[in-house]
Amino acid sequence: MQQKIIILDFGSQTTQLIGRRLRELDTFCEILPYDKFPHDDPSVIGVILSGSPYSVYDPEAFKVDLSRIRGKYPILGICYGAQYMSQLYGGRVEPAGTREYGRANLRSFEHDNPLFKGFDENSQVWMSHGDTITAIPEGFRCIASTDKVQYAAYQAADEPLWGVQFHPEAYHSAQGTLLLRNFAVDICGSRQDWSPASFVETTVAELKAELGDDRVILGLSGGVDSSVAAVLLNKAIGDRLTCIFVNHGLLRKNEFRDVMKDYECLGLNVIGVDASEKFFSELKGVSDPEKKRKIIGKGFIDVFDAEAMKIKDARWLAQGTIYPDRIESLNITGKVIKSHHNVGGLPEKMNLKLCEPLKWLFKDEVRRVGRQMGMPEHLIGRHPFPGPGLAVRILGDITPEKVAVLQEADDIFIRGLREWTTENPDGTQTSLYDQVWQAGVILLPVQSVGVMGDERTYEQAVALRAVTSTDAMSADWAHLPYGFMAKVSNDIINHVKGVNRVCYDISSKPPATIEWE
Repeated sequence: MQQKIIILDFGSQTTQLIGRRLRELDTFCEILPYDKFPHDDPSVIGVILSGSPYSVYDPEAFKVDLSRIRGKYPILGICYGAQYMSQLYGGRVEPAGTREYGRANLRSFEHDNPLFKGFDENSQVWMSHGDTITAIPEGFRCIASTDKVQYAAYQAADEPLWGVQFHPEAYHSAQGTLLLRNFAVDICGSRQDWSPASFVETTVAELKAELGDDRVILGLSGGVDSSVAAVLLNKAIGDRLTCIFVNHGLLRKNEFRDVMKDYECLGLNVIGVDASEKFFSELKGVSDPEKKRKIIGKGFIDVFDAEAMKIKDARWLAQGTIYPDRIESLNITGKVIKSHHNVGGLPEKMNLKLCEPLKWLFKDEVRRVGRQMGMPEHLIGRHPFPGPGLAVRILGDITPEKVAVLQEADDIFIRGLREWTTENPDGTQTSLYDQVWQAGVILLPVQSVGVMGDERTYEQAVALRAVTSTDAMSADWAHLPYGFMAKVSNDIINHVKGVNRVCYDISSKPPATIEWE
């Protein structure tokens, strides 16, 4: 039986990072809404309560009855989870006066406590809370403090229940992964048997059980996520999977042709549909980015529904949705950062049921799964590309002429990244493309004065965007070589008619998102 740790989600933006850390420890976990604990699941070995954007005293704060969980499983409360348990069992939580955010150091902790086994003195942790625990319940004891937070961590006496006010899942908590390992492995007894191989085995079995003899239509984008989802489904149901690759007219230069050729090596049943005229017509005059995304999302579904009518017994629409798509589109608090066409663009009623086998994975985990299944590296290593395509890289309304300009500029940038290499310490060469997480060109609704051939020009500006990241939840702008930037700028201005100015976006995420829309 596959062991699992349940993470009860109280709405934190970092809940999935807890799951990510556990999976890095080869420990399977399942993230569920705070009030959906699977009481009858014999595979559960421990419980983690996540953080939350709410105060425990907010009228809308998420609250859960822990009476059937406490005493049966080890429990770790993180931030809000720790504050909630303290308040629930008779402690006191109060506003901190000033928000406690950023790095702190554990100035004292129980060295022999199993949660802190192996911790260094003054270990750095990451705080992010507006409330703080000012008194712990009777029968609980403080097991760690910082200079500003007396009850940085506590444990209930004589039982496996802990709370920490810092975030061990955050990268800035220097020994956060060690704390989670202590909890998952030493306290909960994880066998550490989760891996890409076990994910493939488990997911294929689940897909077989869920889908039965039904036929499935999968929307291919040419990217890593939908490609890995297609291969997983192909393993599960074989020729009952029909993949549809829609050309909405907003793909990169020659991408429709190139991607169709790429899929020949995967043995997939792929139908190419050119629906570019439909999308251009429906997007005409639309400038609002949320409306663009929803129009494109609905357009995809319209195409899939039309194709499904040609395929007997098609019952499911499969997508390569991954977690960063979901967290920005569907949050337990109801707050939306931006809609992704895989998620926020879906209509309330569809003729097809939805299948998303990768919905709890981060991008790098998807790549690990793809490599486990033997997929070619040129597909696995592709940069993420938004489902709405170049529509969210054109600020303002969409026209075929604007798309053509952006395709040419983008092609020069991406080809340049692939061709420009830097030397590694061991003497090998790595392309800039492989050093960057995601890159693209944005067409700005701005014209500027320039000079070409001694004549005045008044043409458009583009912005180059290239970021480094590990999971798309945060990203930093890529520090590309000046020589490369000069060459790309010169090539774009010389070869792309209608562009006379090139800028570089040096915004990080947060506060900016990777895409401009």
